[in-house]
Amino acid sequence: MTTRPPRSGGPKGRKPQAGKFDAGKFRGGKAQADGRARTGPRTSARDAAERAARNRGEDAGTRDPWGSQGAAVSAPARPPKPRRDAAAPRDDAPRDAAAAKPGSRPPARRSAAPSPALAAAPAPGPTRREQRAAASATLASGVQTLTVEPDEAGMRIDRFLTARFPLLPFTRVQTIVRKGELRVDGKRAKPNDRLEPGMSVRVPPLRLDQPTERPRSAAREQDDAAFIRSLILYEDADMMILNKPFGLAVQGGSGTVRHVDGLLAALTGPDGQKPRLVHRLDKDTAGCLIIAKTRLAAATLAKSFRSRAARKIYWALTAGVPRVRQGRVSTYLAKEEPTDADARMRVAKHGDEGASHALTYYAMVDQAAQKLSWLSFKPVTGRTHQLRAHAAHIGHPIVGDPKYFSVENWELPGGIQNRLHLLARRIVIPHPRTGKPVDVSAPLPPHMAQSWNLLGFDAARYDPIVEAPEA
Repeated sequence: MTTRPPRSGGPKGRKPQAGKFDAGKFRGGKAQADGRARTGPRTSARDAAERAARNRGEDAGTRDPWGSQGAAVSAPARPPKPRRDAAAPRDDAPRDAAAAKPGSRPPARRSAAPSPALAAAPAPGPTRREQRAAASATLASGVQTLTVEPDEAGMRIDRFLTARFPLLPFTRVQTIVRKGELRVDGKRAKPNDRLEPGMSVRVPPLRLDQPTERPRSAAREQDDAAFIRSLILYEDADMMILNKPFGLAVQGGSGTVRHVDGLLAALTGPDGQKPRLVHRLDKDTAGCLIIAKTRLAAATLAKSFRSRAARKIYWALTAGVPRVRQGRVSTYLAKEEPTDADARMRVAKHGDEGASHALTYYAMVDQAAQKLSWLSFKPVTGRTHQLRAHAAHIGHPIVGDPKYFSVENWELPGGIQNRLHLLARRIVIPHPRTGKPVDVSAPLPPHMAQSWNLLGFDAARYDPIVEAPEA
């Protein structure tokens, strides 16, 4: 019986392969050079020769990113290779992009470590203005919860949303509040509700309209700033009072592109503070409009209006002559269409839905026969269209009023323009910082000045409304 010699190395039943790569010899720096030595699995002698040729062509100190393991031809001596981390590619990985498999990614290179100076300097955080601009410029992805800050104390909820989201149309703000989508401390809110510091305002997902107009140019900014400054009747570091012209809206709305609130953006200061509206006038009402220059001044002036510390006097040209030369009008007013922000107001009863009390004092200054009257009004409350609705309620609507003038068979006297003859003539309000009264009067707008001249009214005549009560 013939005895077979024992098998050398390898698993049982497998024949040893000729020219098998010896890892021990390779680590010692000596590789088999008999033509059968291999530098890695499935690597031919031709590949090893090409790799050695590339190594000889490298600059001194340059390291092959994949490492050269065993070459068939001897290469110049190199400095010791740094220790390779676990993420380094294997020796049998593709040597260049051309050799890589289609669709595979090239090996990622390590980025240089930042300098100690750059690493030590913390990145400056965004300013409050930048945060709000980013919130307005991007679409809200879901429900947001905002916290009322101390300088936002006393702000109406609709003004709060407009300040936080300048790109959100004011009509959309009113819709959100009216439908109950906005909650303050978990409760439904009304547009005229006031906020206090620390309150939590839950805002639903918003769809901010993208601006359709072209970016504002420097020339347009200068023109807007010059126009606003031409309207200033009074100005100091905290506030200014404008003489708003007839036909210029105070805020934007459906189809309204040019308005006071938009023009005020041209007066934004270096600190990013934009002048703010404190109250409103109807689009066709001319006269005194108060603007706050700082958020603190806006909050203080708003409190003066709510506490009725601000006194306002309006002039109007009305149809007919009232039998009582001085009187008081006290009614409840409600919108005919609650969903319309600029709907006509109607005289309502106490307890009606949406009805608010409105109080106005009036006095007749002069008259033109029995045809026209120059009336002076002192509103105690500040309801929408209050003076226009009250003038119509007593039977003497304001000339040129497209909503409330309904006198049958009435013809407009010759030379008088068919425009609303209503002027916010005078305003007296405590200064937001000093508390001293600021008393400013506005001149008649051109169409009313023309009517006053035709009728022989003297704008310097004594106004008896000053004797009317304040409440």
